[in-house]
Amino acid sequence: MKFAKAHGLGNDFILVAERLAPAEVGPWARRLCDRHRGIGGDGILLHAPAPDGVRMRLINADGGEAEISGNGLRCLAALAVRKGWAPPRHVVHTAPGPRPVEVTAVGGQRFRIATDLGAPILASAEIPVALDPARSPVLDHPLEVAGRTLRVTATSLGNPHCAVFLPEPPDDRLLAELGPPLEKHPFFPRRTNVELVTVMSRSEIRVRFWERGVGPTQASGTGSASAAVASILNGLADRRLRIVCDGGVLEVEWPEGGHVHQTGEVEVLFEGEWLAG
Repeated sequence: MKFAKAHGLGNDFILVAERLAPAEVGPWARRLCDRHRGIGGDGILLHAPAPDGVRMRLINADGGEAEISGNGLRCLAALAVRKGWAPPRHVVHTAPGPRPVEVTAVGGQRFRIATDLGAPILASAEIPVALDPARSPVLDHPLEVAGRTLRVTATSLGNPHCAVFLPEPPDDRLLAELGPPLEKHPFFPRRTNVELVTVMSRSEIRVRFWERGVGPTQASGTGSASAAVASILNGLADRRLRIVCDGGVLEVEWPEGGHVHQTGEVEVLFEGEWLAG
């Protein structure tokens, strides 16, 4: 089975033509994503051609299917341009809908990609979160987690996100302490991605990520964008932001009433062949 490997700021993916995937993708994805006995990755991107670009399915490292990945769609966009499947401006079709991209070569196998991630979803029933009566937006909502009360802001960019603001960037211990119970909290019927956010200035935030079905990651595209949206909604930041992740920096802009736009680099690492059955 032919595959490619790429990463966006350390958030790494195995890219495989959808026609090569088995009918039951869960066990297969878990094996490929295993960093000791497989190829290793945060997830698998299954791709197929589309008239105006490419189609994408995301399978997380735990074998569960997710709606979208911002870093993942940039990785696929870069591979599509590199392989000649699509022009620099094309559309990546995801479960939540089409996402236009513009790809620029940086050098070697590195690419800088601007993405339209669409309008953020702020209504509680659509994120979804368990709120009765429904509310939009869901800001500064108290949740009991790991023996403490956290104030969360819930949003979606096609996949659910939960931002928690902290005065200092969390260490690995705190990320591991808060990430799992937040991901699986009953408040989030489909579980959630978690962003622990520290506001550095009106134009910069520092974010650490606990991704649903993956765990801690070096970066998250939709997570960075959702953290930016949460910061703006809470009046903590301006509408154009630098998002500093463990793996690097993403740029996010959210014009009032508009779509969220994100720019960042990816690197296509190598192509190979999976020999195991």
